[in-house]
Amino acid sequence: MEISVIRGGMLTTVQDLGRVGHRSAGVPLGGPMDPFALRMANLLVGNAADAAVLECTLLGPELVFSADTLIALGGAEFEGLAAWHPKVVSAGSRLKLGAARKGCRGYLAVAGGIDVPVVLGSRCTYVRAGLGGFKGRALRDGDVLPGVDVARRLKNHWQIDPRILPGYAEAGTVRVVRGAQLDEFGGALFAAEFKILPQSDRMGIRLGGAKLTRIGGATELVSSAVAPGTVQVPPDGQPIVLMADAQTLGGYPQAAQVISVDLPLMAQLQPGGRVKFTEVTLEQAQKLAYDREHVLALLHEGLAQKFQ
Repeated sequence: MEISVIRGGMLTTVQDLGRVGHRSAGVPLGGPMDPFALRMANLLVGNAADAAVLECTLLGPELVFSADTLIALGGAEFEGLAAWHPKVVSAGSRLKLGAARKGCRGYLAVAGGIDVPVVLGSRCTYVRAGLGGFKGRALRDGDVLPGVDVARRLKNHWQIDPRILPGYAEAGTVRVVRGAQLDEFGGALFAAEFKILPQSDRMGIRLGGAKLTRIGGATELVSSAVAPGTVQVPPDGQPIVLMADAQTLGGYPQAAQVISVDLPLMAQLQPGGRVKFTEVTLEQAQKLAYDREHVLALLHEGLAQKFQ
């Protein structure tokens, strides 16, 4: 099965759950900006949760499928396809995803996954290094993606309970645990509301708002490990939330760490959206992560009976 790309969209890349196990060598984790949406989209078409999908940003692609297949969209809501529900498409069908009506990034799963080569244990695209995915880059008009021939059909019509979905919004509150230098900024991180700047990308979401100033003035810091979710504060006082393609070391003060269950909320904020931060304990963050994994495990079990 092949997927022909008529229009590549704004930034459409192949992503799976990331290049795990190589951060010690300086290789970013990569993978989806919204891991929950990718996993959900895969489950909705009967794939393993880590199968490769298309991550679509703000303006989706236009695609033609060479064979009958099953697709599903998770994450942002795009013109042209309802989110969170599997859809059967026939050979020769054309799918045109327009602009994102709500959210920023959608995850289009196809039964069997996108069959690009595995590089360092992953099919995800790291554009800055030209690594993985489809030729190491975003999709372009005229590309042809390899799919997998699988015979998978829905037994009947059904839908998932919307209560299990993250609370995506144009403005919201994101939970964090404290970072090593949080106290150096007083309570400023939690008092301010920040705006998502258009300079944001897969490496980091840049925020604009009240300047965060370190108490006692700036001092040099030894570079230390960072990860997706780390909230760094550069000298201009405007925080950066590191995301999927983040570097592995950073020398800026670390004010906080976005908890894993709220990274999807950050990923789905469009430029111009707004966010506030609130602190939770590490124990609370772990409990929330456990609860989400429990929900996904139950969903996986339930969906196993929905395909034929």
